Amino acid sequence: MNYFSSLLTSIGFFFRRRYYGLTKDRIPNFGTVKSLFSAKSGLEVGGPSGMFRDRGFIPIYHLLKGLDGCNFSNSTIWEGVLETGNVYHYYETKKNGLQYILEASDLSPIASSTYDFVISSNCLEHVANPLKAVGEWIRVVKKDGLLLLVLPNKDFCFDHHRPVTAFSHLISDFEKGIQEDDLTHLKEILELHDLSMDRHAGTFEQFKERSLKNFENRALHQHVFDLSVLKEIFNFYQLEVLLEHQGRDLILLGKKNN
Repeated sequence: MNYFSSLLTSIGFFFRRRYYGLTKDRIPNFGTVKSLFSAKSGLEVGGPSGMFRDRGFIPIYHLLKGLDGCNFSNSTIWEGVLETGNVYHYYETKKNGLQYILEASDLSPIASSTYDFVISSNCLEHVANPLKAVGEWIRVVKKDGLLLLVLPNKDFCFDHHRPVTAFSHLISDFEKGIQEDDLTHLKEILELHDLSMDRHAGTFEQFKERSLKNFENRALHQHVFDLSVLKEIFNFYQLEVLLEHQGRDLILLGKKNN
């Protein structure tokens, strides 16, 4: 990319950020979301998240009856050191939920049909086998339960040079039983990751070193999504789409019907 193309890209990012920063600070049709989650109990994978706090785009924490949490490790670069047990603190006036230390793609210690919903913000893109993960999230949800996914829109983040992952590739990963130590996309990531938009990654060499240790830190975006691919995932699991939104984030809400 030459200097002028890079400049135009940067200007485009600036105005898109400004536009979404000035528009509504809640998801459209929030009333519908509010009615669906009020007084319900669920599981959050990869949280807690600012997305669901009072000033977030989908402020539902205060509405919930209860919320447990799941993270992949006792120590993450996002949440720091974590303990298991009744320590999942997601909202000031709510009782702590259970903190699980489990892979997003293997919730086997949790019984099927346990929760009214599963929510996850900026997590699925870090998972090497997304279809396996979503299958587990749906398994632990009751009939007519909800799945709410929030993922980054690549147009607003360091993935903007990368292609959207084909659904056929996700199917292939699922059928092969890809595990979380997979680095299939590392070459693409190293070539196309925009370090200028990822100040925490450091230099290219530092980013490469961190990426090679992805099983420990899970910092890589293993896959890149758009709403079309997310809806294919929902269709694969026969989820009814209740709400979709595309802005700075991609948001899809679905219901388990069987």
